[in-house]
Order: sequence, then structure tokens, then C-alpha cells
Amino acid sequence: MAVSEALKGTLQEEQKKTGEIKYSIYIVAALALMSVLLCYVASHIQMTKLEYQIAEEVGRKERLMDEQKKLKVEIATLKSPQRIAAIAREKLQMTHPDKDQVITIK
Repeated sequence: MAVSEALKGTLQEEQKKTGEIKYSIYIVAALALMSVLLCYVASHIQMTKLEYQIAEEVGRKERLMDEQKKLKVEIATLKSPQRIAAIAREKLQMTHPDKDQVITIK
């Protein structure tokens, strides 16, 4: 009987150890899975932030392109020969020179 009780005790100790090993394996696996999921979520959040920044910069680029087009039109308007001639006549009191005022250089 003592031998059977000793065997039972040893068997129970081995079952406890194997049970502890099984639980520790599950705990390690769960921790590894949680860390992988945490990395995935963190990278997804970072990617979403970058997408918002990209969308914001694309909108800014479009606004700047529109402003550039308006400025080009304004430059063309300010450079027009008709406008310059009108300012010369009206504001500066300029007229076309007479033939005797023109000096030709050869």
C-alpha cells in the first residue's frame, strides 16, 4: 500500500507539473498573441494618421495651385500692352512722339 500511495503521490505531482506547464504555455501564447495584435493596432493607427496628413497636404497643394493660376492671370493682366498704354496716356500724360522728336541712331 505504501508503494501505491507513493506512486499516487508522484503521479499527482507530475500531473500538477504538467498542468502548470500547460497553463504557462497558454499564458505565453496569449501574451505573444496580444503583443502581435498590439503591434498591428499601433501600426494601423500610425497609417491612419499618415493618411490624414497626406489628404491634408493634397488639399493644401490644390489650394496653392488655384492661387498660382489666379496670380498668373493677374500677372498677364498687369503686363498687357493695352493697360500699360492706357496708364501712360491717362496718368503720365504721355503721347506718341512727333516725327521731329524721333532720333534714329545708325
